[in-house]
Amino acid sequence: MIPTKMFFTRGVGVAKQQLMSFEMALRNAGIEKFNLVTVSSIFPPGCQRVTKEKGLEGLKPGEVVFCVMAKNNTDEPNRLVAASIGCAVPADGQQYGYLSEHHPNGETDERAADYAEDLAATMLATTLGVDFNPDTAWDEREKVYKLSGKIVTTTNITQSAQGNKDGLWTTVIALAVFVP
Repeated sequence: MIPTKMFFTRGVGVAKQQLMSFEMALRNAGIEKFNLVTVSSIFPPGCQRVTKEKGLEGLKPGEVVFCVMAKNNTDEPNRLVAASIGCAVPADGQQYGYLSEHHPNGETDERAADYAEDLAATMLATTLGVDFNPDTAWDEREKVYKLSGKIVTTTNITQSAQGNKDGLWTTVIALAVFVP
């Protein structure tokens, strides 16, 4: 099976039990009714990115659904947790791209998002033979990647939250969900 569509979603959940916190994050993301199977980080050739609403139209409750998931949780009050998926799509529609998962502690949305996007773009750039300096800042490498003409777009979806002040479990998730 090679997915033809992919959508991003994210969520946050808070509950007394860790598992229930995860369930609440899935509900917040709108994907609690599927049997999720996590896969590694390849964006299929020719796969079309669609909105969450359009992607959900192609799925049925109980369906086994493949996804790339970043997840993080804490029961430590005020602890900053994040989950981010980065995506890099090649200009050549016959070439596969990359999705990356990042699940840090203590990082803001912006920092986690940049890291995940950079990771996906760097994996794709090395596959495509794009010449770059890995020690330069993400903003500089992003320009090099896009100017190469081999990488058409990079993006991310990120969710962060502070741990519940009363010590309840807080879970954050970010997903790239595949649709057949």
